[in-house]
Amino acid sequence: MRPDLRTLTFSLAIMLMLGWLLRVGQVVLLPVIIAMISLYVLASATNAIARIPVVGLLPTAVRRTIVLIAFTIGVVALFVYVINTFATVVNALPKYEENLDRLVLETAALVGIEDQPSWSSFYDATIGRFEIQSIVPVLLTSLRGFGGTLFLVVLYAAFLMAERLDLTGKLALALGDAEKQTRTVALLERINTRVGEYLSVKTLVNVILGALSYAIMLALGIEFALFWAILIGMLNYIPYIGSMIGVVFPVLLSLAQFGSLYMGAGVLVALTIAQLFVAGFLEPRMMSRAFNLSPFVVLLALAFWGALWGVSGAVLAVPLTATLVIVLAEIEATRPIAIMLSGSGKV
Repeated sequence: MRPDLRTLTFSLAIMLMLGWLLRVGQVVLLPVIIAMISLYVLASATNAIARIPVVGLLPTAVRRTIVLIAFTIGVVALFVYVINTFATVVNALPKYEENLDRLVLETAALVGIEDQPSWSSFYDATIGRFEIQSIVPVLLTSLRGFGGTLFLVVLYAAFLMAERLDLTGKLALALGDAEKQTRTVALLERINTRVGEYLSVKTLVNVILGALSYAIMLALGIEFALFWAILIGMLNYIPYIGSMIGVVFPVLLSLAQFGSLYMGAGVLVALTIAQLFVAGFLEPRMMSRAFNLSPFVVLLALAFWGALWGVSGAVLAVPLTATLVIVLAEIEATRPIAIMLSGSGKV
């Protein structure tokens, strides 16, 4: 076998093995990776509160403890709020039946249907054909699994945050060579800076988007406005498609709540304007060089990590791919690949 063909064969075999390991080890690897990604946001928050006059005088360990406790309380409160509100939304759907009947009639008139359909007949012909009761246990199992994952994320993040200061010393002992240690530390610093900047800015952008969406829905009288705003902000971590998916849910609720296509269209337009403002104006100016990936590569990353780990993989697609590009740029043989994967060619 020719050397280049042998190298290609070995490379493909290693890639397939890594993909298989990532798929099989999802239960173990996913909480660890989410905890490592969360660590960047926690570190940024620790540095941010250091600039507060009184709190900034506290030792670094105390500030990290404060941030970790706040992170834990926030995660638990968010999870409980989302679960309770989701149940409330499901229980509130029957009261919208009269509005849905009016909406079905209005839609039928627009498309030229002469019969007088109702929401009940529409439901029986569409959604009613699915066995909803068989889906509920699956959703409950998924929610319990999500809660367990959140617990592991908080636990891993606490230990990773506590051991972060010892990393440099461990690297020195592990590598031995001073030159290798310098290059490795520089590589880790680049990854920390790039990924940390991306996650910090992205989180701030999502908070702003959620606040704008909440103000819009509150002004329009949309029920559960805070719940939908949180959902929009969380889904915006998924590039391109996440924000669009987040808008669909409050639009559907507005159709059920008001029974009017015009009101649904108004909610859609208002929330889309907020999305365009954040995605087209605010985010590019705040993101700087942190998001140095080709748009096509982002789509491929979403497809790959989404197929591998579902929604969690789609959320982690950009940080993981950005880290991969930085690592490839440090290796002479793979630097051309990093340049092709980057957005500007500067790696």
